[in-house]
Amino acid sequence: MRLVMMGTGPFAVPTFEALLESGHEVVALVTRPTPTPKGREKQSLNPMRDVAVARQIAVHAPESINTPESVALLTSLAADLLIVCDYGQILKPAALAAARLGGINLHGSLLPKYRGSAPVHWSILAGDATTGVSVIHMTPRLDGGPILAVRETPIGPEETMPELELRLSTMGVAAVLEAIDLLEQWDGTSPIGTPQDATLVTKAPRFARGDGELDYRRSAVLLARQVRAFKPWPGSYTHWLREGQQPLRLIIDRATAEPAETASAAPPGTVVDVAHGKLTVMTADGLLVVTSLQPAGKRVLSAAEFLNGYGLKVGAQLGPAPVVEKL
Repeated sequence: MRLVMMGTGPFAVPTFEALLESGHEVVALVTRPTPTPKGREKQSLNPMRDVAVARQIAVHAPESINTPESVALLTSLAADLLIVCDYGQILKPAALAAARLGGINLHGSLLPKYRGSAPVHWSILAGDATTGVSVIHMTPRLDGGPILAVRETPIGPEETMPELELRLSTMGVAAVLEAIDLLEQWDGTSPIGTPQDATLVTKAPRFARGDGELDYRRSAVLLARQVRAFKPWPGSYTHWLREGQQPLRLIIDRATAEPAETASAAPPGTVVDVAHGKLTVMTADGLLVVTSLQPAGKRVLSAAEFLNGYGLKVGAQLGPAPVVEKL
């Protein structure tokens, strides 16, 4: 089939590369406008564009995919099917209608669970035992189309968002190819795929920077999940409330939860142990054991390196920085 790939972020790269090696014809990449690295910058903000340029695939980056000009562009490509993944814009009916069979979308959850832009984050944060990918035949409703293909996988007990997202992006390749085969045989009018159960829909909206602050009034289990789920964005952070000094912002890189063996009178956020190269903090339920962290403006340190270099002691308090009122 004649395909147009639509994607921007790294989640779409394995699918794009697989389609370029398949028997299908990928005629163009449609992506979001993003700056190219300059000077000493090395990390691209658009890995999909990098793949397309390397493979000499035409690249189009409209500001909005739903303007009459963008719809005309899509129509001119005469695609049988749009392949949408990690693109960053919602396609309205006119854009979807620009391809003979419409579009399919690879989504990083087992729909109808976690519709939205942060499904992998939410699956880890919720403590789900399993997750997966779904390929849907697209409709104007966000992530609401019939399901064409699914792949399921367990979530590792210490798996972080980037680690799980990478696995899911690779798993998605087979699901996308299965969906394309299904549509290639479709008559264009018969019902196709499995309708989503609207009663099971949950949302997975994008997080804001402030969502990353650790709240020790929550359980250690939930905070450990947050640390795994919020890498790299929005990150999980706290402040060391140093007496007589400015609070020091600490980004928590790795942490686990342990039960508190004995009852403690220490309030949530209190450092209760610094032995054995670990920074252990009391929460409302259990202990958060930090094994690596990043002081503001510094590199990531093991907890042992941080404790040796900064002299944090048992009894220190972690929590939100006091709000300074402006005069």
